Formats: sequence, C-alpha cells, structure tokens
Amino acid sequence: MMLTVIAFVVALGVLIAVHEYGHYRVAVACGVKVERFSVGFGKTLFRWQPKRQHPGQQTEFVIGAFPLGGYVKMLDEREGPVAPEERHRAFNTQPLRSRAAIVAAGPIANLLLAVVLYTAVNWIGVQEPVAKLARPVAASLAEVAGLRGGEQITRAGFDGDLSPVQSFEDLRWRMTRGALDGRDLTLEVAGEGGRPAHQLVLPLSRIETRDADPQMFRKIGVLAPLTRPEIGEVMVDSAAARAGLRNGDLVRAIGSTAIIDGQQLREVIRASIEGAQPRTQAWQIERGGRPLTLDVTPEVREENGVKVGRVGAYVGAPPEMVTVRQGLVDGVWRGVVRTWEVSALTVRMMAKMVIGEASIKNLSGPLTIADYAGKSASLGFTQYLVFLALISVSLGVLNLMPLPVLDGGHLMYYLWEGLTGKSVSDAWMERLQRGGVALLLVMMSVALFNDVTRLFG
Repeated sequence: MMLTVIAFVVALGVLIAVHEYGHYRVAVACGVKVERFSVGFGKTLFRWQPKRQHPGQQTEFVIGAFPLGGYVKMLDEREGPVAPEERHRAFNTQPLRSRAAIVAAGPIANLLLAVVLYTAVNWIGVQEPVAKLARPVAASLAEVAGLRGGEQITRAGFDGDLSPVQSFEDLRWRMTRGALDGRDLTLEVAGEGGRPAHQLVLPLSRIETRDADPQMFRKIGVLAPLTRPEIGEVMVDSAAARAGLRNGDLVRAIGSTAIIDGQQLREVIRASIEGAQPRTQAWQIERGGRPLTLDVTPEVREENGVKVGRVGAYVGAPPEMVTVRQGLVDGVWRGVVRTWEVSALTVRMMAKMVIGEASIKNLSGPLTIADYAGKSASLGFTQYLVFLALISVSLGVLNLMPLPVLDGGHLMYYLWEGLTGKSVSDAWMERLQRGGVALLLVMMSVALFNDVTRLFG
C-alpha cells in the first residue's frame, strides 16, 4: 500500500511539474512575467523564490498539499491591474503566436517527456517474455488462422510491412493496435527442424470490440507466452491441496487431453465444470521424474458473470525471457515512434468513445492510475518508467482536447481569433467555460465509477 501511494505521488508530481514547466519556460522565453509556479493545490507546503532568475522575473515556486494539478500564474490584465511600465510583460498583450505557443507548451512537454522515458527504457533494457505462443483459445481467431501453440513469432506488421518482433509484449501491442483499428496483422512464424519460416494472417478486422480488455485478447486467442505446464505455489485448503498437488508438479495430461503449456492448462482448468458443478478428472503429472495420477476436483468461481473452474494454485512456470535493449540512435528513434503510436491510439480511442464506437469503460481515473503505479513500481525501475511514459502521453493528449477548460480549448479560442481577427467575447467565454467544466466533471465521474468497478466490482 505504501509503495502504491509513493509511486502515485511521485508520478503525479513529475508529470505535473513537467507540464507546468513547459508553460513556464516558453512564457519566460516570450517575455511574459510569471508570478507563481505551483505544483499542487490547497495549503502551501513549501514556498521559495530563487535569487537567480531570468531578467524581469520574480517567480514564486510553490508545492501544494493536493498533488492533483498545478498552474503557472502569469501577469495578466484580465486578472488584476497591471502597472503601465509592465504592460508589455502581461500575457494578454502578447501576439497571438506567443500566447498559442505558451498554452501548447504544457502538453508538448508531456509528450517530449514520454519520448525521453521511452528512450531511457530502450537504452537501459527491459526483461520481457520471448514471443513464443501458448496454445490459443479454442475457436479463436488465432486457432482459425492456424496457430497451434509453441510457435515463435519473428516478424509482424500491417499491410505487408513486417518488422522484427522483439518480445511477447511487443506482439501484444501490435495486436491491440490491430484490433482497435480493425486491421489484419500478418505474422511470420519461425521455422522448426530445418523448415523455412512461413507467414499467416491474424484477421483482427473480424473482431467487434469496444474495449482494450482481457476479453479482447480471448477473442484473438493469444493470451500469454509459452510456459511449462507446471504447478507453482499451492494455496492452503484449496482444490489443488486437497487433491495432493505440490509445487513443481509437471502436468502432462488431464483426462484424454495432452497438456503442452501453462496457458492451455489454465484454460482446461477453467473449463473443468459441467453447468454449475465441478467435474472430477484424472491428472497425469510428473513429480521428481516419476509419473503419477491424481483425481482433481476444481472449485467453481464466477468471473464476469461466467462460471469457471479454479484449483487454487499458481499455474504455469515463468516464461522464457529476453532483454530488449536498443542502441544510442535507434533507442531515440523507437522512443519517438512509440510516443507517436500511443498518442495516435489514444486519440482514436477518444474519438471512438465520442461517436459511440468504443465503450466509456476505457476511461480511467486516479484510483486505476494509482493501482498501476504501485504494480509497475513493484516490477522494477524500467517498468515504472514505461508507466510514467504512458501516463505522460495520456496527459499530453488529454490536455490538447478542445475543451474550454483545457489547453486545447484555449488553442481553439486562438484559432478562432486567427481566422476572424477578433477574440472570443467575454459572454461566450463564460458560457464555454461553464460547459467545459460540466463536461469535465462528467468525464471525471465516469472515470471514477470505472475505477471503483474495476478495483472493487
């Protein structure tokens, strides 16, 4: 719990500080006087004013008690009287291009931070599962396409443009993009036993999905990398413990079904029920090099309204891992490409939610972010950096949305001013601000509801 809180607060602090620094730095470069730079709202915890600042600046830097936002307060005639000798340093007196640059600098700073973070991960390297596939879900797209389990995917791409697949996570990312965009993914499967590599098409355009969730991957059929069908930690007083299963048991068959990998074993266990009743089956296992047969009766649990079988043990050994690391230049380029891909996917998902082609369940709020912050931090430094990069992209893209209370809304005002030669009237500004606040509150409420449903539902 403490790790989750610390990881969440650090993430918010970094992302907000970078966002506001973008506004601050460009404002200073444009000659605008910045009066306060605040990270957080509410009661002031820390306040300082550096002695050495840019000429004409006397900025006060503040850290507030509630780290759910921040702001850069600039000299502005609309917010109070401005001395005549400082009028040229007020935000509202700046040319249109300067005001637009200052407003856009915050989201752009977040996107640049994502590039830096992804680049750092590429340089440091991260341990990820090898792109060897477990047996696909029965009757799924993967099985229909010809995958049987055990294949290693070496290259993948859209429209015939294939590039190397570095890991299973890389493959999952491409499948996610294809499923949400309705594009078929071509896979190149490594040859075995001297046979040449061959290609097959994963028809992701057939999926009707509105959510990037586990159900989407069940429809695709590729749920996990190849693992040994081994029993791990057995819970006390579980179905596995009552049947006599032990840590390290290697499952060879269940009934008449030969077991090849951990994912297949999990699927067979899930299906080991008849209606609402568990089905006892003979498990052929290997323990210490010797064969053994045990009768196992799973427990029936309900998941998303569907009854499934569970044995109460960790199923599947850790997958084969590979270190994914890039060189100096390639690491930067891949950081830019990943930031662009995540940004484009985020924009498309937002657009689909607006027109009803994607579910609003995809909206996440602070509880989900905090949960992922803790989980990523527990997995290691590089995974936490990936999490920060993803949230930084989301924050940058969200702030560019044309909502009046966001940076994108102000840019829309400036676009109107550039096209018509006159600024938005105060009356219209007030109406738009009220509408924007109402819409933002609705979005926040939906996101919070989704958080509670995911975590406690």
